[in-house]
Amino acid sequence: MSWLDSAIQFVSPKWGSLREAWRQNLEEQKSYDAASYSRMNANWRAVNQSAEDTDRMSRDTIRARARDLERNSDMMNSVTGAFKRNVIGGGYTIQVKTDDEKLNQQLTELWKEWCKKKNCDVTETQSFNQILRMAVVRKKIDGGILFVKRYTDGGLVPFKLQMIEVDELDTSRVFTSKPGNIVSGGIEYNHYNKAVGYWIKQYSIDGIIEHEPVYLDAKDVIFYFTKKRPSQVREISDTTQTITRIRDVNEFMVAVSVKERIAACLSVFIKKCMPSGSGGGFGRGTQKNGKSEYDGKTLAPGMIKELNAGDEIQTVVPSGQAADATSYTKLQQRLIGAGQGISYEATSRDMSETNYSSARQGLIEDEQTYLEEIELLTDIMSEIYETFVISCVLAGLVDIKDFWTNKRKYLKHEWIKAPRKWIDPVKEANANKIAMYTGQKTFQQIAAENGKDWKEQMKEMADVLEYGKELGIEMGGVVFGKEYKESQADGKPN
Repeated sequence: MSWLDSAIQFVSPKWGSLREAWRQNLEEQKSYDAASYSRMNANWRAVNQSAEDTDRMSRDTIRARARDLERNSDMMNSVTGAFKRNVIGGGYTIQVKTDDEKLNQQLTELWKEWCKKKNCDVTETQSFNQILRMAVVRKKIDGGILFVKRYTDGGLVPFKLQMIEVDELDTSRVFTSKPGNIVSGGIEYNHYNKAVGYWIKQYSIDGIIEHEPVYLDAKDVIFYFTKKRPSQVREISDTTQTITRIRDVNEFMVAVSVKERIAACLSVFIKKCMPSGSGGGFGRGTQKNGKSEYDGKTLAPGMIKELNAGDEIQTVVPSGQAADATSYTKLQQRLIGAGQGISYEATSRDMSETNYSSARQGLIEDEQTYLEEIELLTDIMSEIYETFVISCVLAGLVDIKDFWTNKRKYLKHEWIKAPRKWIDPVKEANANKIAMYTGQKTFQQIAAENGKDWKEQMKEMADVLEYGKELGIEMGGVVFGKEYKESQADGKPN
């Protein structure tokens, strides 16, 4: 407080108090409402910590609760199912991009064979597409999963995959394999916080007996998880923001179900007008301590029964009706979908409030969310494919003389995702036709969107036309439409 403020307060406490109040008001205007600890924010206490400090204490609890909802909640499975269907769907097709067409065909055929469960999985229980579907679900629920490269015999090439859950990271590990490194959450890092190795728990198949952990070099492990902060080093469940809401909906639906079951029951009470111990009438109940009782009696359809003299029946019907569960659950499911970046329709499969335009817009927005997961996953698939090609070379399945000097040249490839079904095939086909005519899309792009290799598609079209000519049937008009027929009639080139 300055000497001027002291002097004003001495002369006029009222003016001094007003002066101080206005000063405080000016100070409040310089801050954010979101940072104030006023009455509305009094219980909102938050601190700034590194991502690992924030996640470490909650990671296991969140994962356990997410798994519990995975086992018991239909709404949780609607979220994971939407991601599994749209990120993986029917799987991916490899398009090898070397300059040698013969080698492209050879590698494509070998890759298709390797993707079978007996060749790609150390347990020989899952094909490559099935492994990918499991990985997507485990990332949503657990936060991540580890792909481990295993170089073993028994398959097409001496290379298979082993899937390891994040639970198997040895979080109790303290000692490092190399001086200067640190271990956090079972992962060993260098001074740049780059993962250099993973410490994996070893135990019997029933999980009872534990052995010494095994160290895996980072070059043989692919950790599939989403990194949201620079200081984040491990996974956190992707459903963290929505599991409390999913739990609330489950509890609400249980309460509604119990209430409806109670409301569906008919309760009957016997009102006795006769004093206890007084004489009973014809058809009275059993005698117990000198009293007429109705214990164990039930109602049956069409039943006619006499009561004790003076007894009266009163039915009990629970008052009130069930809450509007439909609107409540619909709102909650919209919020849950929003928290996961997808629409209500994607999780509920309820299309009753949509038309073509809204469904198309929702699909476009959802696709942007799925693309983030697809980008992560295709990076992993590419690393696996490159290891597969190297294994093919080492095993002598392909003969590439200059492979080691031009390795990047022979590892080029693209992934083609199985196409999604069209909402309105006529509108979508016309849109593609216009886009290609106006140069907005190429034939290659349209073929890729339909899950096709454009070269293979052109070969198939050529085969149809050639075979039609052999049989004396003109298939050009069938395949290409009226314009093709007219061009043939005018003698114009195809």
